Amino acid sequence: MDPLLVWRSEFPILSHTTYMISHSLGAMPRGVADALRQFADTWATRGIRAWEEGWWEMPVTVGDRIGAVIGAGPGEVVMHQNVSICQWIVTSCFDWNGPRNKLVTDGLNFPSNDYIYHGLERQGARIVQVPSPDGMTLPTELMLDAIDEQTQLVSVSHVAFRSSYVQDLAAITRRAHEVGAMVVADLYQSAGILPVDVRALGVDFATGGSVKWLCGGPGAGYLYVRRDLWSSLRPAAIGWMAHRAPFQFEGGPVDYADDAFRFLNGTPNVPAMYSAKTGYEIIGKIGVEPIRAKSLRQTQRLMDLADEAGLPVRTCREAGRRGGVVILDVPDGAAVTKELARREVLVDYRPQAGIRIAPHFYTADEELDHTIAEIRSIMR
Repeated sequence: MDPLLVWRSEFPILSHTTYMISHSLGAMPRGVADALRQFADTWATRGIRAWEEGWWEMPVTVGDRIGAVIGAGPGEVVMHQNVSICQWIVTSCFDWNGPRNKLVTDGLNFPSNDYIYHGLERQGARIVQVPSPDGMTLPTELMLDAIDEQTQLVSVSHVAFRSSYVQDLAAITRRAHEVGAMVVADLYQSAGILPVDVRALGVDFATGGSVKWLCGGPGAGYLYVRRDLWSSLRPAAIGWMAHRAPFQFEGGPVDYADDAFRFLNGTPNVPAMYSAKTGYEIIGKIGVEPIRAKSLRQTQRLMDLADEAGLPVRTCREAGRRGGVVILDVPDGAAVTKELARREVLVDYRPQAGIRIAPHFYTADEELDHTIAEIRSIMR
């Protein structure tokens, strides 16, 4: 018996679809519809009063729900529309014109992050991307060797989006701090499927979103900033919510808020935060530890089934280095993925990787067998 399957009824799409794509878009919880109705009813009945009755504080109150998942303290996580905005805010905290102008990014990082980093070159930043030898993994030693006294910021994806390879975030953070650099960790592919404790790891910043394992839907990214750094950081990519007294509408340079509001910018995406809360609540009730245990078991089972079927596996076999996804490098992977969707089996395909298959806590073991069987059927 799998105790986590009791949650299947909370996700409507599971009644008619084999949903193996939670690494890209988590299944929608049933309660999201009620949450969005609550937003609409509040707007309809309370109007402008909704801001002072909870909307204004939602970037932090909703952020606290994420904080409980990633090990942050109360008030240490703020919500944004996406990770790109969060990364933009983080990098705007630094002066890139001095001798310490190096930004180290791992070769498995999500492209959107790298686009922002290379944009900093016009401000004097020197971007060093540590290449992956095989496009799927990255030995920690290569990252450590790239971090030196000229490094100001290190960016690392905790779990690589393409390969689900888990990087040694603790070792990278220790090395960065040894030379006086800071670390921004992208938790998009780890939060909700791997246990994460940002305070224990000591990372300076962490970003992520709700679209994937957190089942929170689009438009709800988040930013964690280490509390002891707040007073020393002066982000440039801000807006009126970052002001100490925003409703005084003072012009001129910003007078930064003392708390995490200093890392906010313009009007928040209120409906997205309403829709995201239900997924956070479910993850919080279950706990990430049992989710991780099931994920390791089911990803191992997928690899075993693939081995039996003669399907090439590109996922790291070592459990501690494996995220929540299994990658199969089959011929014509894009076409196979399209045919799987026609058969109501949802996975995705990434160039230079293969078909990505992602069971989650609501996945039944029978669905693993069914997915591999359908891939074999299509290939025949």
